[in-house]
Amino acid sequence: MTYNFDTPVNRKGTNCVKWDEFSDPDIIPMWVADMDFETAPCILQALQERMQHGCFGYTLVPESYYKATIQWFARRHRWTIDRKSFIYTSGVVPAISAIIKGLTTLPPSKGGEGLKVLIQTPVYNCFFSSIRNNGCILAENPLKMENHRYEVDWEDFEAKCADPDTKVFLLCNPHNPAGRVWTREELTRMGDICLRHGVFVISDEIHCEFVMPGHTYTPFASLSPDFAANAAVCVSPSKAFNIAGLQIANIIVPDDSNRQRVDKAININEVCDVNPFGVIALQAAYTPEGETWLNQLCQYIHGNYQLAKQLFETELPQCPVTTLEGTYLLWLDIRATGKTSQQVADHLMRHAKVFVNAGTMYGKTAGEGYIRINLATRRSLVEEGIKRIINQLK
Repeated sequence: MTYNFDTPVNRKGTNCVKWDEFSDPDIIPMWVADMDFETAPCILQALQERMQHGCFGYTLVPESYYKATIQWFARRHRWTIDRKSFIYTSGVVPAISAIIKGLTTLPPSKGGEGLKVLIQTPVYNCFFSSIRNNGCILAENPLKMENHRYEVDWEDFEAKCADPDTKVFLLCNPHNPAGRVWTREELTRMGDICLRHGVFVISDEIHCEFVMPGHTYTPFASLSPDFAANAAVCVSPSKAFNIAGLQIANIIVPDDSNRQRVDKAININEVCDVNPFGVIALQAAYTPEGETWLNQLCQYIHGNYQLAKQLFETELPQCPVTTLEGTYLLWLDIRATGKTSQQVADHLMRHAKVFVNAGTMYGKTAGEGYIRINLATRRSLVEEGIKRIINQLK
């Protein structure tokens, strides 16, 4: 079956964060990581069937839920997940916060709260709050831009991991907003360094389904049993199938002791219950029908990226596009404007009526000089939004 992602979907008036944040009907929202496509038909059908029952109380998570997830990652990503490794929860952000809490509950003198969590900036803004809210200290390994593509500063990464106060590395794989899909070699090097220095890895892999042609997503825990035992991997169908509002995610923690600590934190944070629609949606998503829809969506988003890249290269070459290997989030270098990221974002909002994210959301230093642009909408709207941005930045 062929799916049409050019079909307009009117999201205004639905209490949609992305579209109803502002009343101006002329604003094109290209900010929050939320798509403007209806979810896969197989998910809609499954939800409609469940809705007809009429009762929506507390739900049990059935074995079919685990089976669907295990089969999906084995078939699509060659990752074998043990059933006992699962902890389900309401979302990846609550999961990350709970894992940090679970691994930093001891007094500082015994290796607990107040210790450092390492991140690679620029990075997803909720990483910062999850670290702060758990009383931990932020440690940054700034990524290096080389030929419009981010690379790891390995010397700095090892030095930060060697710090005895660094106990957790919060990995973004694929990386938001840098657009990197880390290679097996890069992930292996990260994993080896973390093992060598006793640093636990939390891997946020929520964008794992959005990979551009020529690149391959590698689940961190799939690389070796030693890496898996030293990691907690967070996955969810929410980004891939545009079902974030249904609030469903999984934490994969193979090590028994670590899983018990994370599970305790999940319950302390009271994010141990999920809603019936999220459970149903995941099982419908992780099917051959869902995969066909997803594959066509990825091709469509790649087309959006190619269009945006061509427009910037032709009309505004002084503002280069960072190479997009994964996610649907374009990272634009606007340093040539001589303005700060926030000034550019504010200017585009006022004069172009395009809402983008200032790069400083993702690191005050590492994100300065960039803006993030969401490409997950119909192509005509992407084209209009990019042209408005170019006309103003010119």
